[in-house]
Amino acid sequence: MPQESSPTSPDPRRGRPANGRISMAAVAAIAGVSGQTVSRVVNDSPRVDPATRERVERAMAELGYRPNRAARALRTGRSQTIGLVVTTLATVGNSRMLQATAEAAAERGYALTLVTAASGVADAFERLAEQEVDGAIVLNEASAQVSAAERPAGLRLVVVDAPTDAGVVAVHSDHRGGAAAATAHLLGLGHDTVHHLAGPADSFAAIEREDGWREALAAAGIEAPEVVRGDWSADAGFAAGAVLSSASAVFCANDQMALGLLRALSEAGRRVPEDVSVIGFDDVPDAANYRPPLTTIRQDFTALAHRAVGALVAEIEGADGADASASVIPTMLIERASSARR
Repeated sequence: MPQESSPTSPDPRRGRPANGRISMAAVAAIAGVSGQTVSRVVNDSPRVDPATRERVERAMAELGYRPNRAARALRTGRSQTIGLVVTTLATVGNSRMLQATAEAAAERGYALTLVTAASGVADAFERLAEQEVDGAIVLNEASAQVSAAERPAGLRLVVVDAPTDAGVVAVHSDHRGGAAAATAHLLGLGHDTVHHLAGPADSFAAIEREDGWREALAAAGIEAPEVVRGDWSADAGFAAGAVLSSASAVFCANDQMALGLLRALSEAGRRVPEDVSVIGFDDVPDAANYRPPLTTIRQDFTALAHRAVGALVAEIEGADGADASASVIPTMLIERASSARR
């Protein structure tokens, strides 16, 4: 069985060994426990009481101990690596999810491998299987391809933005509820109706947000205007300005399209919010610095990533209570200066 490297100094506090790696034995000596106890802490065994675990973790931090990933993989049969499948990182949502997922994985002791689905999700799955990942998270646009894609046996999956009946563990923000809240907010400001600049027709998130908008209008007894569809980009929002320039209230399916729309309305001589109220979705970091600052629906990307990684790790490690049902992360209306009473 592979062993952690041994220290070359009798006092583990006196510098690092020549090979640069601190051993479990050195950690055990500092913590005053057995090597087996250190091993249990490293492998996150429940058979360690909290006080002992804390003492071992303090010793690890003091010595700068890093577990031998290769040795752990041979012991556990796991690579401690998960894959992330995306179609693009050009959208703000995907790039923020990449960062949040990497951080959530690291907190659980897992490395992250990124693959793009440029040649399809099935090809991405094969590449991940070749790298012997323990499981994978599929993001947003790539999620639509999962049900039709053949995946290698044993590859555990969690899908971000997929319907609850997709046959996989699914996690998503409350797109529908957030869209309904945005629409109800605009109606509550006295607008007769709310127009919608929607995302791509094949996007789960876009469909959910459009449905939420329609439901809020229906609840108010208002017939939904014709949808204007974009591709999530600011350019699409700017182009939509030609159609939406006479609207009094617009709910945009994301903040990037709202940014383009704000520019188009300004160039058309329409003031926001005096003439037109505009709401976005996502609450990107720059939304508060748009002109005017953008009212929007906030997605909690950190919570979304932690829920997805937590669900996948539970599947990988066979945790009791692993839940295969969908998890829905709440959204929140953030009111700023781009929406005002009619």
